[in-house]
Amino acid sequence: MLKFIIRRLLQLIPVLLGVTIIVFSLMHLTPGNPAHIIAGENAPPETVAQIEKRLGLDEPIPVQFYHFVKDAVMLDFGNSWRTSLPVTTELWPRFWVTFELAVYSMIFSIVVGMAAGIISAVRQYSWADVTVMLVALFGLSMPNFWLGLMLMQWFSINLGWLPPTGWGSPEQIILPVITLGTSGAAVIARMTRSSMLDVISQDYIRTARAKGLKERVITYRHALKNALIPIVTVIGLQFGGLLAGAVLTESVFAINGMGKLIVDRILARDFPVVQAGILVIAVVFVFINLLVDISYKFLNKRIDMD
Repeated sequence: MLKFIIRRLLQLIPVLLGVTIIVFSLMHLTPGNPAHIIAGENAPPETVAQIEKRLGLDEPIPVQFYHFVKDAVMLDFGNSWRTSLPVTTELWPRFWVTFELAVYSMIFSIVVGMAAGIISAVRQYSWADVTVMLVALFGLSMPNFWLGLMLMQWFSINLGWLPPTGWGSPEQIILPVITLGTSGAAVIARMTRSSMLDVISQDYIRTARAKGLKERVITYRHALKNALIPIVTVIGLQFGGLLAGAVLTESVFAINGMGKLIVDRILARDFPVVQAGILVIAVVFVFINLLVDISYKFLNKRIDMD
């Protein structure tokens, strides 16, 4: 197990380096001179040149990339070009808001998705199965920003039950979590149904029924336990998708999370904040997948991870 973890951690290095190269390249290929945006439209060329020198934009691109990677390894992302505050000071409070939103949405996705998938599998081809799969297809097809607007229109404006924006109170959490977690619940429901059907058709399930075990025991202790590996894999991938999807959800509900911060700073060409934010999301995503891989050993003792 220890060798596997060390090997996977070493494999993360080229992944993170590749993400860094892509993000850095995309930001520098984006139209618009950050120095010109900071200085203003009517700023003289001398002022723009001074700002470029202060920000290091007058250096060659490979040199800029070298300085960024060197500082990032030391967890020093510099200062924001827009506010002159340290990037970590701006990023970390927003990160925890986005992380909370993703975690709550993931819990919603797991509970709803697995429950729906189990019901659909044990009642295959029934009206419950057809209904669950149609709802899952609908949930998978809906853009989360559209769903958020519809929920806001219905529950906030028409009924007045829940606040339309903000984050913090239990009432403010409900709509963003449903908005962000619905597509994940649909994916988990479909995977749970597929995986459960594969297991239910096995001989040892028929043997358990022949022994007279209760259907609930067969479903949860035997079938679900052996169907968890593909479900857990999907859950790990969905968590990364939730972190990325939080950008639109935070914009719709005016949540001051990291996703909204990244969008605002892309428009302002604030390279340090954008690069650090996306790099943090990538790090969280790869570590979540590492935890998923480690969990395989606990779900199935026969898996060799050495």
